[in-house]
Amino acid sequence: MKIQRFDILGPLLFTPKKYIDDRGYFMETFRYDTFYNTIGKSVSFVQDNQSVSTSIGTLRGLHYQSPPFGQGKLVRCTSGSIIDVAVDIRKNSKTFGKTVMVELSPDNAAQLWIPEGFLHGFLTLKEFTEVQYKCTNYYSPNHDGNIAWNDPELSINWGIDSNSVILSEKDKIAPEMKNFINPF
Repeated sequence: MKIQRFDILGPLLFTPKKYIDDRGYFMETFRYDTFYNTIGKSVSFVQDNQSVSTSIGTLRGLHYQSPPFGQGKLVRCTSGSIIDVAVDIRKNSKTFGKTVMVELSPDNAAQLWIPEGFLHGFLTLKEFTEVQYKCTNYYSPNHDGNIAWNDPELSINWGIDSNSVILSEKDKIAPEMKNFINPF
């Protein structure tokens, strides 16, 4: 398994080795020992989520769950392709407000680890894109929050015209960072 680190401490990109032959391929998508030894602490995944977006330009995010229901996520794209984004919102972090942005697809088989204390969002690059992710805590509607995907303070270049983005009603009215009361 190839592991990529970023300038921001916390997120990691795990890319499993594919064993390809004339039947197709095989890969280990998750190994606890590799994951544990890389992040340096014990993590339990308690919930798996799956989303399917039918249109190119569907943007889901930027989402978080506040403590005590904060979530770490291990994200992968099993059909289609996405730009996956994690934004550091840990108050005392030297990289507060900085972004990790990667492309995830079945072709690269990469998985992005996003620890608690980060905003998370993704943009679909293909029709019928499927994203699956493991979570370290259960979803709690009372601890669910979001920040505007196009917040000027974050300056994320999603590579899409804002008029082409498809958003949920919740994400259309997401607050900006300047109005964010940070629980991290």
